[in-house]
Amino acid sequence: MGRIFITGSTDGLGRASAQALMDEGHEVVLHARSADRAAGVADLAARSAGMVIGDLASAADTRAIADQVNAIGRMDAVIHNAGVYHLPSRGATPEGHATTLAINTLAPYLLTALIERPRRLIYLSSGLHRGGEGSLGDIDWVSRPWDAARAYAETKLHVAALAALVARRWPDVLSSAVDPGWVRTKMGGPSAPVDLATGQQTQSWLAVSQEPAAMISGGYWHRRGRQTPAPEVSDPAFQDRLAARLAELTGVTLF
Repeated sequence: MGRIFITGSTDGLGRASAQALMDEGHEVVLHARSADRAAGVADLAARSAGMVIGDLASAADTRAIADQVNAIGRMDAVIHNAGVYHLPSRGATPEGHATTLAINTLAPYLLTALIERPRRLIYLSSGLHRGGEGSLGDIDWVSRPWDAARAYAETKLHVAALAALVARRWPDVLSSAVDPGWVRTKMGGPSAPVDLATGQQTQSWLAVSQEPAAMISGGYWHRRGRQTPAPEVSDPAFQDRLAARLAELTGVTLF
């Protein structure tokens, strides 16, 4: 049985993955944005291997989350599940970053760098990442007019490329990106065609399965099948430029 840390696991896909993995007998470390959010899932927390608390919009909180996870012990897998979609404005984190970028891109990058290296890393992307192609010059939306859909697409391109980069640079880690589909969550809305049980399956499977298909690093997955992502995802030059830009924005070097 494995020990898995899941970001954003008090609701939606994160909670669904946590429940599914615990039902299979795995140890799951949960993450809540705040103490109030943690208190709201006391039933799930009672079955868990621990709960860490911190707001991924804050770099200081994200570092504290990594410290809390490391204090529990080495994880077998980390599922980078937390994310935000279609925020009405750029916003500003305590560090001055766009909120969408901070939660969807910078937080997974920081946690990847700061959590003791697990055996498996899974990053939730989206089919919408294919609309995020382009320059890395203004990924923090300092100069451009705010475009919520574009910002989300770009961050999902970032994490898919980050997964591929980790697979390339850390051969001892199984690193994958997952498109869970359009799922009926608070983010996806009630009209989404995919239910939670289906939406969580691929990332949960990749976190623990010993099947040969799940043991191949560097894939972009949808419904437990490999798909071809946007060209940038598989481009080592784009991956390296992204890593350099994220290191610049966070002050943390991953490689």
